[in-house]
Amino acid sequence: MTYKEAVDYLLHQLPMFQRVGAAAYRADLGNIIALSKILGHPERGIKFIHVAGTNGKGSVTHILASILQAQGYKVGVFTSPHYRDYRERIKINGKLISRPFITRFVNDNLGKFKKVNASFFEITTAMAFSYFREQKVDYAIIEVGMGGRLDSTNIITPLLSVITNISYDHTQFLGNTLPLIAGEKAGIIKPHIPVVIGETHPDTKEIFIRTAEKNKAPLIFADKAVRLSNFKNDITGISFSITDKSYKSDLTGDYQRKNITTALAAVQQLRAGGITITDSAVAKGLKQVKNSTYFIGRWMVIGKKPLVIFDSAHNEGGIKELTTQLRKLEYQQLHFVYGTVSDKDITHILSLLPKKATYYFCKPDIPRGKDAAELQQEASTQKLKGNIYPSVKKAYKAALAAAGKKDLVVVSGSIFVVAELV
Repeated sequence: MTYKEAVDYLLHQLPMFQRVGAAAYRADLGNIIALSKILGHPERGIKFIHVAGTNGKGSVTHILASILQAQGYKVGVFTSPHYRDYRERIKINGKLISRPFITRFVNDNLGKFKKVNASFFEITTAMAFSYFREQKVDYAIIEVGMGGRLDSTNIITPLLSVITNISYDHTQFLGNTLPLIAGEKAGIIKPHIPVVIGETHPDTKEIFIRTAEKNKAPLIFADKAVRLSNFKNDITGISFSITDKSYKSDLTGDYQRKNITTALAAVQQLRAGGITITDSAVAKGLKQVKNSTYFIGRWMVIGKKPLVIFDSAHNEGGIKELTTQLRKLEYQQLHFVYGTVSDKDITHILSLLPKKATYYFCKPDIPRGKDAAELQQEASTQKLKGNIYPSVKKAYKAALAAAGKKDLVVVSGSIFVVAELV
């Protein structure tokens, strides 16, 4: 296969959850264990940091990567899904995985994939481990795909586990209560391996405490270990202090306060484990997260007259953070380009969206995409008003055409909506 044929095989010949939903979900680790074995256990010998959670996984992963890179380490990052390019999922020091490696990996192992009937995510996970091992990274930060306990990434033994927060998402797989979802996320906690929990939540706290105690794993709640003060945020970046030190970051959005807190608590634990991370590396890493790690899709300021923001918020927790941030902005009229997927109960999410806005309903161009007319009908029950459009791009074009210079245009609701525009 050529590179194009190899990626086409991965994206279209294999079931991929992001495109088809439940049909691609595999609730056990048997296949990834079998695939790892016949590939020679590529996950062995790598120093991993494992990151799970409902929201904030990507931000925490990239903050940590940027800080470690600023220290001079070679850092692998595995995240999902991708926006424009499949290679975004696997990076080293912000550079996407090479096309020749992908081509070679698929061609050399196609028979092995078929032998174990490996899924898209299992193959991509194994590819990431293989690439990081071949490239001899110093550290690899691995973001859980979904859940934790049964996620393909959960065959690793990390130096540190991180669980950002717990909210409602993928409830058909992970459970419909916060304790059940927390239990699935807590599945990444390993015996004797420290774990950082991003938020202390009354519904989930005991789940993490019990799981950590069972595994004799040191447990740290980030919001108790790290205190940010003088936190300020605008559309250009963030500033804050910790005791007598001041920091700046190119990240934007108030919700990044939680993610920075979680990442810095993780840094504390890595230092406690003997890893050198200087204060200057922390400051440098925070300042250049986007540029040093190729981090896209979160609170992206695209234009200023009108103010245009892309954000990948797609579940209850993410939408709450988004709407909180929107209330702090000054604008005349809100134009909201919104699309989502069909296999998700969005009733509560719709109830959280701003009522005083003009909506541009659209369907992301994937099999799971929710029909725009159905979305409009559901949204109307929550008093959200707007027209339907045949594509994300046409909805966005209409929003821009209608917006005045002092208006705000927001594109959100699904990673796949943002992906069509970035």
